[in-house]
Amino acid sequence: MSEYLRDPEAIYRQSFAAIEAEADFARVPESARPLARRLVHACGMPEIVPGLVFNGDPAGAGRAALRAGAAVFADCAMASAGIVRRRLPAGNPVLCLLDDPRVTWLAAAHATTRSAAAVELWRERLEGSVVAIGNAPTALFRLIEILEEGAPAPAAIFAFPVGFVGAAEAKDALIARVTAVPFVTLKGRRGGSPLAAAAVNALTLGEAAP
Repeated sequence: MSEYLRDPEAIYRQSFAAIEAEADFARVPESARPLARRLVHACGMPEIVPGLVFNGDPAGAGRAALRAGAAVFADCAMASAGIVRRRLPAGNPVLCLLDDPRVTWLAAAHATTRSAAAVELWRERLEGSVVAIGNAPTALFRLIEILEEGAPAPAAIFAFPVGFVGAAEAKDALIARVTAVPFVTLKGRRGGSPLAAAAVNALTLGEAAP
């Protein structure tokens, strides 16, 4: 049998020891460092830390929202699937509305993506919710737009759209245009569902092992 580490607790300890040794958290607010560690752990890249941008205290706001029973909105099935339901403090619903039958019609009517169209359906439960975007830049752009149109604000936004078209621009728009909602994002093209899910999981896992 191959020799490799099998003890899950030892793997966990060594992983976070490596993160602490290799990542520079000096510019990350103290309250956000557990969240930042979880994001590094999710992608294996300590080099993302300088690109993380925090507005307010998204971890604290998101944690309070979950304890109050808030819904979690995810832009894609992968982000939704990565959220650890058993850890959610109030049996919080995790909602990905891409398969809602209204989405196809809305996307055609507004000449946009299904991901952006699904955001239209978030409005009635958006107030005080937790938003996790791990795929579609258009979903983040549309979220910014509906907030500017007067939609109720979520408690926290975890914004990690990924890709070569629109991802960097959507995150730049979030940073420039959304000042009243706590958020964390990663500048540039990198992102993805593992980061979005890890951000939500950080609210309930803290520094405990999964």
